[in-house]
Amino acid sequence: MRTRRIGDTQVSAIGLGGMPMSIEGRPDEERSVATVHAALDAGLTLIDTADAYHRDAAEVGHNETLIARALSSHGGDTSGVLVATKGGHLRPGDGSWTLNGSPEYLKRACEASLKRLGVDAIGLYQFHRPDPKVPYADSIGAIRDLLDEGKIRFAGISNADPEQIKQADEILGGRLVSVQNQFSPAFRSSEPELELCAEMGIAFLPWSPLGGIAQAGDLGSRFAPFAEIAKAREVSPQQVCLAWMLAKAPVVIPIPGSSRPETIRDSVQAAELELTPDELARCSGA
Repeated sequence: MRTRRIGDTQVSAIGLGGMPMSIEGRPDEERSVATVHAALDAGLTLIDTADAYHRDAAEVGHNETLIARALSSHGGDTSGVLVATKGGHLRPGDGSWTLNGSPEYLKRACEASLKRLGVDAIGLYQFHRPDPKVPYADSIGAIRDLLDEGKIRFAGISNADPEQIKQADEILGGRLVSVQNQFSPAFRSSEPELELCAEMGIAFLPWSPLGGIAQAGDLGSRFAPFAEIAKAREVSPQQVCLAWMLAKAPVVIPIPGSSRPETIRDSVQAAELELTPDELARCSGA
């Protein structure tokens, strides 16, 4: 498995997004655990979760608990796996998503995530989404405090714009290691953030890189160049998409969501797929 860097740590060039295992339409937990195990067996060492990845109001942190269970039951050495989680988003249980970026809440959320993950320090903790009711500097200040206290090993942000990236890195004293923004063939408005991360040497983690749970399977039919290249290469359109993202900058680490062993096995293979300049140009123009 090829690797890329988050902070001072090398992780697999492809990560696993845990959200599909815990929200609406999720499978039974045994299949989800099997998916995590398949990812680990394939050499994946980055898993992305969040306390808001749950369905019902009474099960906050469902995905964190699931990931912890899957890691502990794997049987292999998982000490090199970096688990990234997030705080600041909430799900009341009616299908909606709400925000709370207050420093007090973020610190409580981090403590709860620590317990669910069963660790002394969270590998990577990311502020999930800016809260318009709370000054961004205050929210990032809480992340800085958690970093200084040793409760988190690395600090990141999600759903941020270029100015917020710069502000967060300044508040964190140059210790911002990741930015997790939406990016896919259908959603390319995070190009400026990707380019800034490349300039600053900060990992850029595209979420929903294949278009999201409902559309990932149809990627090839929606974007013909990916399907055409996939057919010629005898791989899946999804692999081509992830390989295209990896080629955009050395800081890019896609985190496709998965809830099936076969889909994450397929995604992981994208790390070994090198596209030609012509193929990359075709993908960029799709």
